[in-house]
Amino acid sequence: MSKTVFITPGEKIRLTDISAEPPKGMTKEKANRRFATLGKQMFELQDAMFGAKVHSVMVVLQGRDSAGKDGTIKHVVGCLNPRGVAVSSFGVPTAEEREHDFLWRVHRQAPRLGEFAIFNRSHYEDVLVVRVHNLVSKKLWGERYDHINGFEELLAEHGTIVLKYFLHISRDEQKKRLLEREKDRNAAWKLNLNDWKERDYWNAYTTAYEDAISRTASKHAPWTIVPANAKWYRNLVVAESIVGALQDHRRDWEKTLEDMGKVGRAELSAYRAQYAARKLAADRRR
Repeated sequence: MSKTVFITPGEKIRLTDISAEPPKGMTKEKANRRFATLGKQMFELQDAMFGAKVHSVMVVLQGRDSAGKDGTIKHVVGCLNPRGVAVSSFGVPTAEEREHDFLWRVHRQAPRLGEFAIFNRSHYEDVLVVRVHNLVSKKLWGERYDHINGFEELLAEHGTIVLKYFLHISRDEQKKRLLEREKDRNAAWKLNLNDWKERDYWNAYTTAYEDAISRTASKHAPWTIVPANAKWYRNLVVAESIVGALQDHRRDWEKTLEDMGKVGRAELSAYRAQYAARKLAADRRR
């Protein structure tokens, strides 16, 4: 359904060659039916992962302004048990964050075993907006790709399932959504003059995203380019991807849970035997 990018560093992609529209034959009704099924599967898989505590999940959501990061969190993450989910939004770094390396604020939000961490924007801003607006030298942001790769590899080695999504919308669709915000009282609070100013850098952001995706895609931290002009299809693609990634570990989690159950039952059986022996001894002393 989606284009998942498994490429070696340096291999180039062109976002203009990838459609932001749903494939022909896919309808909103079909997508919603499938999404409902995926939501139930995601909840069950999360429950198994939470209990086993041998993996965690880090979901990175990137995209242009109005691409649907908040909407994806609302609909897709809404299928999960909030008990094991933390959502972090990364805006302009605070004074404290600027006093540390660029990964410091991100690593602090990495998920604990058994849990989901959802990133609304992420460490990738430091090779995107920083690059486009020349906030640091090219030498500095150019070195960050390797740091990002190392960071994500470290997380994967310690059981984190890293899933990265670029929510791909067209320029016309972005304009439509920004205009709709002005007319919608419930969405007007999202209005931000900077969203319109950033449209002037559309091509520069395209190049920055293409380089970031190409240079940081790997088997342990894949990028999925999500056609996001249709919100319902965007939700389906992300849910399908998450369920697919978790399914690969289901047997391991179920085996871990089964072993934990055996240990728990053995401990309980031993406790009951000891309790019965103590009770019998006490009864005999009476």
